[in-house]
Amino acid sequence: MKTSTSSGLLRGAFILGAAAILSKLIGTLQKIPLQNIGGDGVFGIYTTVYSFYAFLAVFVTAALPAAISKHVAERLAGADEHGVRNVLRAGLLAGCFAGFVMALGMWSLAPLLSGWIGSEHTLVPLRAIAIALLVVPPMAALRGFFQGQQQALPTAVSQVAEQIVRVGVMIALLLTLNAAGASDERIAAGAALGSFAGGLAGLVVMLVFWQRYRRNRKAGRPKGIAEVPPSGGLTANPAYRLEPSADPEGGSVGRWIKTLMIYAVPVFIGSLSQPLLGLVDTLTVPRMLQNGGWGDLAAMEQFGVYNRGIPIVQLVFMLATSLSTLLLPAIAEAKARGEEGRIAMSASVALRWLWLLGLTAAGGLAVLAGPVNVMLYADAQGTEALRWTALSAAGGTLGIVSAALLQGMGAVRAPALFLLVSAALKLVLNLLLVPQMGIAGAALAGAVSYMVAALLGVLMLARLTGLRANGRRTLLQPLLLAGLTALAAYAARLLTDGILTAAGLGGRTGALLTSAAGVSVGLLAFAAALVYTRAVSDAELSALPGGAKLAALARGLRRET
Repeated sequence: MKTSTSSGLLRGAFILGAAAILSKLIGTLQKIPLQNIGGDGVFGIYTTVYSFYAFLAVFVTAALPAAISKHVAERLAGADEHGVRNVLRAGLLAGCFAGFVMALGMWSLAPLLSGWIGSEHTLVPLRAIAIALLVVPPMAALRGFFQGQQQALPTAVSQVAEQIVRVGVMIALLLTLNAAGASDERIAAGAALGSFAGGLAGLVVMLVFWQRYRRNRKAGRPKGIAEVPPSGGLTANPAYRLEPSADPEGGSVGRWIKTLMIYAVPVFIGSLSQPLLGLVDTLTVPRMLQNGGWGDLAAMEQFGVYNRGIPIVQLVFMLATSLSTLLLPAIAEAKARGEEGRIAMSASVALRWLWLLGLTAAGGLAVLAGPVNVMLYADAQGTEALRWTALSAAGGTLGIVSAALLQGMGAVRAPALFLLVSAALKLVLNLLLVPQMGIAGAALAGAVSYMVAALLGVLMLARLTGLRANGRRTLLQPLLLAGLTALAAYAARLLTDGILTAAGLGGRTGALLTSAAGVSVGLLAFAAALVYTRAVSDAELSALPGGAKLAALARGLRRET
């Protein structure tokens, strides 16, 4: 059963991970036309106001779904259908109320926030993006409900639909307003409306899955679950059922709201790493640039240049977050059964995979920062800042997975504390480095702050799970593999640069070819290193969709050499 459960977990993780990659790729494509058509001024204004939205939305898009997921998993394990329904009702009510309060507050306080930022150009975009907080909460609550059943498909489809509509609406408004000669703030406000349209599309998708779930229940499918997971799931095998525990203080929806809040608020604080650090940047970097002699709009343009690397790093963060959300119900289930060995094994595997992912992405983007910058944004402004931003992927990814593991084990306060340490460090480093290095100083401050929070999380996990015994394979081996991958990508970049220079080919086309060569060679080197060093075991490969063939191929390649 343990192997089957692990296989189901990895299959779900694969689905969510693939959806995260696709949706974030679409989101990344959104930022490119925004900068290319609107310019760095529009890009800077948009990213400034979006940081406030991202900060507030964490509660309804990450913390509350995590709480719903955890409690749905526990109710299903105890065959408590009534508890499952009350958890969902409580989550929907709490989420919608929180979304309404946040939207109203952001709309009303937009003049004050604009003053804090130090730019009047952010007022209208702040109000435009506030209305997205009205439609996101019910979508996120339903995602948490299905994730609690270890059903990854609804969330995956919803994520992709949300991004497609968001980007489509944003680009349409961007082109229309730009052609009409609108001001930078009006164009940025139009782009911000894409978040509302995308949230509405994601909600519609989740409602479709919900209606299908209700029809399945009426047709006689197993109660409490839309369809039995490939792994057998929490409810498919009676041997793994828990005794139903009592609902909190009678099980009313009001009592469940209180229970969800007790869990969600610390998770909200612990999930704020990226949004809070972004908010620290928003409230410090533009003002510090103005103090250094930049004008209002010029400071916004520089802030836009600073944010060029953020969408690419967010691709890695979103993948890590999507994979980590699936860990919460699985870790909670193992903890409820007292399976300490399974918790330690899951923690070790998750840390190794996500640490390897973050390190490899950070190294590859750092060595390819120059051509990637020109390829995406047409010029090399801010390449040094982009290179430092790339390094944030390593610490940020490790911090995301360590926080998710700690939350699943019930240690929800520790990630919150580590976040506060990270944010305070980011603020101090911004104050010290931005006057000396400009936007590159802010990027370096982010990389250091992410890593400090990640290391604190790993140390806490080591204390709780005995992770030290596997530290070498979990932490050091990925560092070696990422270094080899970055070295291969850098060699490919140098070789391609030489060939293209001799051929007289440069600009965005040359940057595209150089980036493609670096990424391709890096991926090949990464795959070869995985096979020959056994950084990922054959058993772990076999657990992936189609993994049996991958494991057989890996064994064959090793025999041939």
